[in-house]
Amino acid sequence: MVKKILLYLVLVAGAAFSVGPYLLTLNASFKSEQEILTSDPWTPPADPILTNFTEVWGRYDFATFVVNSVIVAVAVTVGQLVFSTLAAYAFARLEFPGRDGLFWAYIATMMVPQIVTLVPTFIIVRELGLVDTHLGLILPFVFGFLMPYGVFLVRQYFKTIPVSIEHAARVDGAGTLTILWRVMIPMAKPILGTLAIISFVNTWNNLLWPLIITHSESTRVITRGIAQMQSQFNQEYHLILAASAMALLPLVAVFLAFQRHIVRSIALSGMK
Repeated sequence: MVKKILLYLVLVAGAAFSVGPYLLTLNASFKSEQEILTSDPWTPPADPILTNFTEVWGRYDFATFVVNSVIVAVAVTVGQLVFSTLAAYAFARLEFPGRDGLFWAYIATMMVPQIVTLVPTFIIVRELGLVDTHLGLILPFVFGFLMPYGVFLVRQYFKTIPVSIEHAARVDGAGTLTILWRVMIPMAKPILGTLAIISFVNTWNNLLWPLIITHSESTRVITRGIAQMQSQFNQEYHLILAASAMALLPLVAVFLAFQRHIVRSIALSGMK
């Protein structure tokens, strides 16, 4: 009984530590600039205001930032699902020379810090003429240059599916693509849902690559837009926190909508 109480206390403390910054952001987003600087962070706003949100939306063309982030995040998520699934199936089921060595060589890139690959990736994108374009933001992540874990995640899940199911499908006359589309993908929906959430959240929150590859308003994503609101001589904390709160809401909605897929994928795959 005592161990269970201690366990719950640790879990509650961990949850409070994780959720606390988001609650502080939401709380402060309804405060005026003066109140943010003079009141305790946990103190509720004396007179909640909405002008922070309207000012951010109007002054910084926040709608463009949101639209660009949605376009990039959705495109990267769809691309990751398609190419990671194809590559994962090849590594999990198809037989070809050097398969395992190629797979582990590709997975080894996960241990390389992203900052190391930024310069060569930028050079490739520049040579293709994709600097300051939506494609320049999307393609490096779709093809796994900067996010290689998707192939590993799906491949490990495919390995847990009995081969006998595929053999039965081949006896019925199904080809490789038919098996992938009608057998493997339906059975892998939980892990694909997990990959979709991870890809969407990581892309939505990514700042470093957009900071390097974009410079115009037309391609600026939400993280780049919030960074633009900060300067050395003018820190408008009330606007920055309001923008951060608005940027947070889509992520909360995505997680609430797909959280069952994460739980199910952990239960079925035995992932820790």
